[in-house]
Amino acid sequence: MSALQVREMTLADCPRVAEIRVRGWQSAYKGLMPQSYLDALSVSEDAARRRGHLERADGSVVNLVAEREGAVVGWACHGPYRDGEAGPADVELYAIYVHPDLVGRGVGQALLRASVARCVAAGRERMLLWVLRDNIPARRFYERAGFGADGAEEPFEAAGVEVPEVRYVRALPPA
Repeated sequence: MSALQVREMTLADCPRVAEIRVRGWQSAYKGLMPQSYLDALSVSEDAARRRGHLERADGSVVNLVAEREGAVVGWACHGPYRDGEAGPADVELYAIYVHPDLVGRGVGQALLRASVARCVAAGRERMLLWVLRDNIPARRFYERAGFGADGAEEPFEAAGVEVPEVRYVRALPPA
C-alpha cells in the first residue's frame, strides 16, 4: 500500500469528504443514534455545506485530508473552541472521519498527528473535542492519543433524541 499524504482540503475534495463523513456517521453511530436520522443524511447536502464552509473560510478553521494513491480516504477539521469556557490558547478538534473500509489502518492517527502538529506550531496549549459517550471505539482512539475525559457532558440532539457527548482534552507540548 502506498504512503499516506496529509494535506489541506480544497473545494475539489468536498464531494469525497462529504461521502466519507456521511458514511462514517452511518457506520460509527449505528445503534448510538436513531437510524432514521442516519438514513436521512445526504452526501450531496453535506458536500454543499463543506463547499460553503470553505468558501467563507477566514483561516481560523483548518480542514485536512488524508490521501492515498490520489484518493481522499479521511478528513479532519480543527479550529477555535466553540464554547466560551476555553482559553484563547485552546483549540477544538471538530472532526476526524475515515472511510469505513479503512478504519484501523492508521489514517485517523495520521490526521490527528497532523492536526496536533499544526496546533503546536500555532502555539496552542490544549486540544479539546467532543465524542459520543457510548462510542467506545472512538473514545479508545482518543485515549490512546493522550486525551482524557474532563467530566463535561452535553447532549447532541438527533431526530428528537438526546445523545450524550463527553468532552476530552489533551495538553499540547510547547512549540
